Amino acid sequence: MYIKSSTTRRTFVIVGALCALPMAHAQSVFPARPITLVHPYAAGGPADTMARALAKQMESRLKQPVIVEAKAGGAATIGTGHVARSKPDGHTLLLGTSAGHVVTPLMQRIPYDGIGDFSFIAVVANQPNVLVAHPSLGVEKLQDLVALARKQPGTLNYASAGTGGATHLGAEAFAQAAQIKITHVPYGGAAPALKDLLGGQVQLGMLNLAATKAFIADGRLQALAYGGANPSPLIPHVPTLSQAGYAATATSTWYTLAAPKGTPADVIETLHRVVAEARQDPAYLAVLDGMGAEQMDLSPAETTAFVKRDQAAMTTLLTHLNLLAK
Repeated sequence: MYIKSSTTRRTFVIVGALCALPMAHAQSVFPARPITLVHPYAAGGPADTMARALAKQMESRLKQPVIVEAKAGGAATIGTGHVARSKPDGHTLLLGTSAGHVVTPLMQRIPYDGIGDFSFIAVVANQPNVLVAHPSLGVEKLQDLVALARKQPGTLNYASAGTGGATHLGAEAFAQAAQIKITHVPYGGAAPALKDLLGGQVQLGMLNLAATKAFIADGRLQALAYGGANPSPLIPHVPTLSQAGYAATATSTWYTLAAPKGTPADVIETLHRVVAEARQDPAYLAVLDGMGAEQMDLSPAETTAFVKRDQAAMTTLLTHLNLLAK
């Protein structure tokens, strides 16, 4: 369009710039569209339950749909790697664990940095694991299992929720401390592991209390030891690994909320505030309490430091177990 007057031209430019302001503001609003919350395990397991509980809280506070997506496989690297490669705008998030962020990256070469490629938002929960046995094995106490395993080295097998996760490494650390040899059978999450454990295809399992407590209660599984620092009120009769004499082998699965590296600081802060507010909701707390999950109120910086400490601890353990990538 041809404009003769320079004054008219300047006016046109100013008006045009002012008109563009609402659009620029609208583009900076978070969230601008539905959010996808990915977890790296099979649907139906504890991670899925926790993700859905958190998604519901996020929806009510952010006023956008939150879609939970299970991307299992690759020892938690498929889902974790997917989020690492996603656009860093807060619309694709990860409910991550030590397996995808720390352990698998230490055990094998993967196409992402488990810590460096993420902006950590909060620790959603810390969930101790429990060592359980199929009743057909005929063991009622941890000492019974140790005695049997020593008589039959390598013949007993145990299910975990995946190679490199807390359920795998916790069992390996216990086996080493107890000087027994048991065979690892990894699964793509707690749900498929539990299915085979209940069916008797595997004899032992190191799994989240959330996945096992109903079956412990009805006698379909025998709980031998709890991986928390203190006994769980959900299974108060079950001793901790520490009480049984294996203090260094306490095992738990932590869950963090993380975004791709480069996500704006204000978006990280908004999401952190949502998680903090969710902890004040009795319905949300009831879900986590029912899963035996412990709460940890950490800032984004403290969450990053927490993950780095786990990395240091896992480096020591994996080196000791000769599992560190060459």
